[in-house]
This record gives sequence, C-alpha cells and structure tokens, in this order.
Amino acid sequence: MTRKTWPLTGGIHPPENKHQSTQLPIKIAALPGKVVLPLSQHIGAPAEPIVAVGDYVLTGQCIARANGFVSAPVHASVSGTVTNIGPMAVPHASGMFEPCIEIQSDGLDQWVALKTNEDFASSSTEALLETIQQAGITGLGGAGFPTAVKLAARAESAIKTLIINGTECEPYITADDMLMRERADQIISGIQILQHLVKPTECLLGVEDNKPEAIVALKKAAKNTTIEIVVFPTKYPSGGEKQLIQILTGKEVPSGSLPADIGILCQNVGTAAAIHDAVILGKPLISRITTVTGEALQQPGNFEVRLGTPVDFLLEQASLHSEHLERLVMGGPMMGFTLQSLAVPIIKTTNCLIAATQTELPPASPAQSCIRCGHCAEACPVSLLPQQLFWFAQGKEYAQLQHHNLFDCIECGACAYVCPSHIPLVQYYRGAKGIIRQQELMQQKAAQSKQRFEARQDRLAKETAAKEAKRKANAEKAARLKAAAAEKAATDQQPKQEIQAALERAKAKKAPNKSKPQLTAEQKELKIQLAMVSAQLKKLQRNIEQSESTPDVKQQEDLDRLQQQQQSLETALAAATPNDSNQAAPPVEKATTSNSKENASSGPDLKVLQIKLAQAKAALKKAERAYAAAAENNAADKDALQATIAEKQAALAEAEQALAKAKTSTEAPSPSKEAASKKPKKPPLDEKTKTLKIQVAMAKAQLWKLNKLAEHADTAPPKEEIEAAEKALSEAESALAEHQQQPSSSLADA
Repeated sequence: MTRKTWPLTGGIHPPENKHQSTQLPIKIAALPGKVVLPLSQHIGAPAEPIVAVGDYVLTGQCIARANGFVSAPVHASVSGTVTNIGPMAVPHASGMFEPCIEIQSDGLDQWVALKTNEDFASSSTEALLETIQQAGITGLGGAGFPTAVKLAARAESAIKTLIINGTECEPYITADDMLMRERADQIISGIQILQHLVKPTECLLGVEDNKPEAIVALKKAAKNTTIEIVVFPTKYPSGGEKQLIQILTGKEVPSGSLPADIGILCQNVGTAAAIHDAVILGKPLISRITTVTGEALQQPGNFEVRLGTPVDFLLEQASLHSEHLERLVMGGPMMGFTLQSLAVPIIKTTNCLIAATQTELPPASPAQSCIRCGHCAEACPVSLLPQQLFWFAQGKEYAQLQHHNLFDCIECGACAYVCPSHIPLVQYYRGAKGIIRQQELMQQKAAQSKQRFEARQDRLAKETAAKEAKRKANAEKAARLKAAAAEKAATDQQPKQEIQAALERAKAKKAPNKSKPQLTAEQKELKIQLAMVSAQLKKLQRNIEQSESTPDVKQQEDLDRLQQQQQSLETALAAATPNDSNQAAPPVEKATTSNSKENASSGPDLKVLQIKLAQAKAALKKAERAYAAAAENNAADKDALQATIAEKQAALAEAEQALAKAKTSTEAPSPSKEAASKKPKKPPLDEKTKTLKIQVAMAKAQLWKLNKLAEHADTAPPKEEIEAAEKALSEAESALAEHQQQPSSSLADA
C-alpha cells in the first residue's frame, strides 16, 4: 500500500542539470600533498587543537577536540606532519580566514587502530552517542549541526517518527543520489543504528521520484526492515527539513520550534552512512561524497574526497578547463555561494562544486524596482510575504521583520528565482538576519552587564550597611564606656570636691576683706610714660633686626637712651607703688627705713646691668651668625663682620665686669651712705687693652672660620694656614695677658 503524501506549499521547478555527474560511479579521489582542516566545520564552538606544529599524526587520529556541548572534534584525513596551526582561507562567501590545522601528507596513509562493533544492539545508548560524537559526525546534507547533540533528544519530547532525508532537491547536486545507488546497505545499517538510539514508532526514508535507481537500491536494502521508502513528486525545495516533514506527515513545525518538539527527528542519508562507518567500522568522519560538476570540467562526477583537500586539487582530477571557468560555486545554484579562491579546502558540509562557464551561470541581471506582481509570495514554501520582508529590510525596520517571521525563511531562493525584477531578495534577508542577531547579542550583553552591575550595587549596599551597623555598635559601646568612666570619676571626685569646698569656705571666713587698691595720679602718669618708652624701644629693636646689619652709632645711642629711660621709669613706678605688707606692718625705726631705701636704690642698678649683659650676649651671637653666613658664602663684608665680633666681645667683657662689681659692692657691708658714695670707680679700659682684645677676637674668628671650612673636603684650607691662625691667636692672648699684668699706673701712662 502506497503511503499518502501531502503537497508542498509553494515551490518551483528549476532545471535540474543532474545528468552531468551521474554518468560515472563514485570515484576515490587521490590523496593530496597537504590538507587544511578548519577547526570550525560545523555549527557551534570551534574545536580546540590537541597537536602542535611538528607532530606526526596518523589517518583518523583526533587532532582537535570538541570545545563545548555544541561542537565536534576534527580528525586527521591523511598521515603526515603538522606544519601549521593558524588562520587560513576557508570556504565562505566573503573569503574569510579562520583557525586551521595544516598537515603535510607522507603519502603512506597510515591509519590509527580502529575499534569495530558488529553487534551495536548490545551497546548502550550512551556508548553509541559517545562513539558518534568522538567520530566528529555532523549533518552532511545541511548546515553541519553536530549529530550527537541532535540525537540526544529531550525526554519530554519522545521521538515518534524518524525521517531520513534522501530528497536532494537542489539542481546539479547528485552526491546523495549516487550514495543511495551504490551504498544503500550502509545507509540502511546506519538508519537501524538510529532506530536503536531514538526508538521511533515509524521510520520514513523520503526520496523524490527523479531518482529511480536510488529508489530501487534502497527498497532492496530495506527489505525485511521496518524502514519505509516513501517516494513523492519532485519539487524544489522539498528537501528542506520542515518541508519534508510536511510532505511525509502533513504536520507543520510551529514558528520558532524544532521538529523534536512535535516528536520528529530528521537525518540525511549521508549522515546515516557516516554513522554506520563510525559504529560498525570504527572510522571517524575524514571523507565525504562531493559532486564535482559544471561545463568547465571534462570529466564531472562524484568523488569520495578526504576532508581538507584543496579545491583546485580536486578540480584537476575532474579535468578542469581553467580558460572556460567563469564562476566556481560551492553548493547548489540556488543556495550555494561563489568561492573567492581555489585554494580553500573541502569541509564536512561541501556537497557540491560547480565549475560553471559564462553561459551556464551568467551574471545576475541588474535589479529593477518591485512591480508587486506577487510571484514571490506564491513560490515561498513557508508561506511568508517576501515582498513585505524586502521593504522592511530596505527600511531597516527590524521589529517589523521579526513580526513577519523573517527567521522562518529557509533562504531557498525560490522568491528571487521567480522575481521578474531580478531583486536579490535572499541577500536582503540574510543581511537583516545578521543585524538582528547582532542586536540581540548586544542586548544580551547589556542585560548581563546590568545584572552584574545591580548585583555589585546590592553587594556594596550590603557592605555599607554592615559597616554602618558596626560603626553604630562601636559608637554605642564607646558611649557606654565613656559614661561609665565619667560616672566612676564623679563618684571618686565627689569626696575630694566636698573637702576642697570646705577648705575654701574656711579660708574665706579667715581672709580679711580687701579692696583693690586705687592707682594715684602719679602712678598713672608713670605707667603711661613707661608704656610709651617701651613701645619706642620695641620699634627701634624691630627696625634693627629687620635691617640685618650692625646698628650704627645713632641707633646704638637711641637704644641705650631708651633702655635707661625704661629702667628709670620702672624704678620710679616701683618706688611709687605702696607695698601691702608694709602698709599693714607697724612703723619701724628710722634707721630701718633708710636701709630699705638704700637697698631699693641699689636693686634697679643690678637689674640694668643684667639687662645690658643679656643685650651684649645677644649682639655677639647675632654678629657671629652673620659672620658665619658671610664666610660660608665668601661675602665681601666678612672682614668688617669679623671686626664687629671683636667689638661685641669687648662690650660683653665690660658688661660682665660691671655686673660682677655691682654684685660685690651690694653684698659688702657699707658703714654709711657717704662712705659708699666716696668709693672709687673702676678705671676705664685704656686704648691698648681695647686694641689687644680686638686682636684676640679677630684671631679667634679667623681660626673658627678655618676650622669651619675644614669640615668639608672640597673647601678645606691648607694645614699651614690653620697652624698660622692658631699661632696668631696664641700670640694675641699672650700679649693681652702680659699687658693686663702690668701695674695700673703704667697702664694709665700707656
């Protein structure tokens, strides 16, 4: 009984041109001198190399492992040496480069040890799936989806119908046709392995009625099996997965869904044969049947060619006439693309090469404006609106494209084939799909970035809250400790405060009430004069310090005059200020009063001398600092500063002698005021003594300068110069000492 089939929606009947490559049986292509194996011959992640340059590999050896769930390994198709791993030209419409492994063949074709399995029925599902996955098998009739991933159907989507696609509806391509004619037994064996894996309730092998030899061979091989060969009318694109499901079952796969969602699994006849080789023979996928056709070839046909074989090498075996070659198309004339180079390799999805002449595949006519004829909508096998999609693609209205189910388009090219305006509709659809996928990828990345940012913000907020809670806890703890310490201190301090308060009350009771003494008119006048003199003295001293030079004679005289006035006013103010203790004490004898006045009059003289001594010391230090700075900078006025030091040293010596004499006269008892007034004064220094002291000071300054310079190696003076300075200082000191030992009369004469 013939199984019912359903007609295909839309579709076209282009010229088949299959007779060129079906006149001869499948040929075994010669081994190339080198092979180039791309790491991405499938949908999904590229494989990861496990060999290095210089390694020797055998035929069938795994050279790149699967990198992820949706991926497939790559095997060496020849034995030889790995010569390169890196970007190389691959079959693509843009002529792009991708990572590849290049192997230089040794011509021996030495295989790895193969593990056969005649009794596959005794193997578990997991073991068979692992074998298929490790063999690197992908879909050989479509986009190259990893077969093991496709077979691992979800448990909730049990496969009820297994469909094997033997349609091969595209013009020129006959690889599956010749495979079904010559190797039907291998195909049926592979289908039985698939049945063992997915356990469907029915298995259908669909073939178009334009392949009578293949139909006969398949029916013969499928005899005594549960595989049903279903033949249906030829129409393009009945070989599409969803279109074949509709033809054989009458079911339509919903938009955005997979065939597994409705319990159907589809595989290609070439994939079934590869599964047989992998499971039964243990051979990985290293070769495939490829149709080599076109009017530029003298001997077109189908070749079993090793993967990675250069295209130009394969065309030579079909006797290519290069002078007649206009276009080289990989794939069919409807869904294939023009190759930019003949040096690209054969890969797992290469089912056809068309070496066309100019008359066979002429250049596309220039596109004209759409005339809204509607032929494209009638030809669409997915019942889309190609005209609307074209307008939306032109206007970059990507939301409308998705709303009109752009991604249901299988890019079969039927709409462009029937378009009288020669509009390349499929190119518009492919470009729009790429842009939409890119936008979705960017949106996914943005959503992931937003999620990471929000997670980070949440983490930072939690950390901040934890820190704030910890800070508050520490602050509360510190406040409690501070309060406890304050309470303890208050407890300890209370007895002390009570005792102190009692003492203060007792002292207040004993102390007489004293009123602040009122200043007399004389005291107020003295205080005002003293403040004015002190202000003038401070101003003069500040001017001298800011000038950073030795004060001249007038400034020194003004300084001495103001200091004497200040001392006199202080003495007068002290005498005019009454002493509280003296006022409270009873009157004493007149002799005591006179003695106190005498002591009071002698007190300010000592104070004046002490102030002068301090001023002399300060002036000497200032002169020494100025000289040190001048000597370090080698200034021109250093000799004058050296003389100033000598003068200041002499003045300091006089101040010290005057103060010592005043202290001696104060401590010694005086019989009466008149006797004290008649005490002879110390004679002033004679000119020679002053001169000798100045010489001693200058010698000391010179020696100090030389010693200062000797501290640095680059400025150290000669040793003889230092010795001469020491000798000069010693002679000056000796002369001064000898002069001071002479009698006073001789000094006066001098």
